[in-house]
Amino acid sequence: MRTILLACSMLLSIFSYAQMGSAKQVSWTYASKKIADKSYELQITANISGNYHLYATKAGVEGPIPTSFVFSPNPLLTLEGAIAERGKRITKREEAWDGNVNFFEKTVTFVQRVKTKSNAKTNINGKVEFMVCNDDMCLPPSEVIFKIPIGG
Repeated sequence: MRTILLACSMLLSIFSYAQMGSAKQVSWTYASKKIADKSYELQITANISGNYHLYATKAGVEGPIPTSFVFSPNPLLTLEGAIAERGKRITKREEAWDGNVNFFEKTVTFVQRVKTKSNAKTNINGKVEFMVCNDDMCLPPSEVIFKIPIGG
């Protein structure tokens, strides 16, 4: 009986850890930087803990969830171009995905340029979806909502 209880306890611990998802392994910071008149750079930085890695916006193969951003419409802002990645991108073959994948370890900053239609202070809202893995396992994907002040 004691062995069964111990086994159930261990399984529950593993299940609970997996349910925390990728959000427990990545902390996000957000900033906006004025780069020209009415032009800003949104800087969204992921700090990845432990031995986990975060997949790039183009993961390279089907399977891992690439990091993606959705920005809520704001009539005072327009997005300029695609989101860019600043960091040391690693491309490596992963047998689990049967191909070469693109990811970041420790830290990466995602940059999106925006243009304001006025000098008024506003915010851009959105969400980031992402997934982390290490050499032993992947955690369930997570979504994090953000709000970044711009202008003013």
